[in-house]
Amino acid sequence: MEALPARARVYVACVALGAVLALLAPPAAGTPWWAVALLAALFAGGEQVAARGRLSGTFYPVLLAGAFLLPAPAAALVAVPGALLCPVGPRPRTTRRVWRASQLGVAVWVAAQAHSALAARDAVAAADFPDALADAGLAVAAFCLVLTALDGGILALAERVPVRRAWRGLFLRSLAPLAVHGLAGLMMAVLWRSAYGPVAALLVLLPMWVSWWVFAQYHRERAAHQATIRGLVQAVDIKDGYTRGHSERVGQASMMIARELGLADARVEVLRFAGILHDVGKLGVPTRLLRKDGPLTPEERRVIELHPEYGHEMVRGISFLGEARAAVLHHHERLDGSGYPYGLRGGQIPESARVVAVADAFDAMTSNRSYSRARPVPAALGELERCAGSHFDPRMVTALVRAVARHGWHPAVTADETSLPQPRPPVSPAPGARR
Repeated sequence: MEALPARARVYVACVALGAVLALLAPPAAGTPWWAVALLAALFAGGEQVAARGRLSGTFYPVLLAGAFLLPAPAAALVAVPGALLCPVGPRPRTTRRVWRASQLGVAVWVAAQAHSALAARDAVAAADFPDALADAGLAVAAFCLVLTALDGGILALAERVPVRRAWRGLFLRSLAPLAVHGLAGLMMAVLWRSAYGPVAALLVLLPMWVSWWVFAQYHRERAAHQATIRGLVQAVDIKDGYTRGHSERVGQASMMIARELGLADARVEVLRFAGILHDVGKLGVPTRLLRKDGPLTPEERRVIELHPEYGHEMVRGISFLGEARAAVLHHHERLDGSGYPYGLRGGQIPESARVVAVADAFDAMTSNRSYSRARPVPAALGELERCAGSHFDPRMVTALVRAVARHGWHPAVTADETSLPQPRPPVSPAPGARR
């Protein structure tokens, strides 16, 4: 997102303008500015801590409590300092901060307006839960609708996600967690307006904090696994110099195929890991075979063909990889049963392995190797289409062709790749025969 498209910048500017107009509305008489400052400080501090665990949105109950307690402009203001000060991802950081502050400001403003229109504040003050719960639920639904509508727009414009998929499932996926946050926000508002006051209201955040801690522990464990994965891939790259960068490129192609198939984000991530780790079993293969010039003997080929089983043994203890482990084991199987290690046919081959098989073959054909020159991308795609139905799953091949047509093929190139020796003429006509 270094070079944000012009249309995405216009979109962010329009949302920011909407947020500014919401904030500049005349404040209601008697607005408790001390409460605005307290909630804004609480949200900002909470987001700073949560950002370290990469858990954005943990303190949404504070924003929703503001929507239930304050006039709409004041409620929108609660989100702004925390969003502007919170750590963000890659550049452009200023644009990201403005986007997040604007998005949250507009969403909270709409939620507060919806809540106010329902004349629900008396229900909150009286702790009249049937009415207060229903009114808060509608306000939370409005908050969720605005957030997901704006998210879909930025995905389509900045990340170039196809419009037909940009909003798909966003609202339904977000509604359940935001409903929980809304319930916590409602409890904060009720206690705030009760005889116990703001101090008691802050106690509602304690369960949310415990949940955040549990999720942070999970993310730390996941980060440790990912560090292990990176270490394994780097070890393979060092051992098999001719395929340096291959793992990352196969992961990228696998992700493109998965997205084109419309798979859920969680599966897309798992398939990316599958592509990255597919050749990790080469750590168990003698280096002299991996770096051998010229054709392999039948016995040497049998040794190299053990690498999927070696790789499966290495990763089977990493529980979050899920179906990626099957892809590591079966990515050299072929639909006609001519592959290895078990000669599986058709539907016997796991879907994840069929994705990685296409991605692996595509990168092998478009990369320089010791035994083959890189083919142009169109030629490689044509070869995959020729082999679809015999070696490769036609669905996966079609998905890759469409993804490359839409996004192009721009793999990340490691610095060391430019120093590789010049490739020799090919010695094997089969795509990826020595992989």
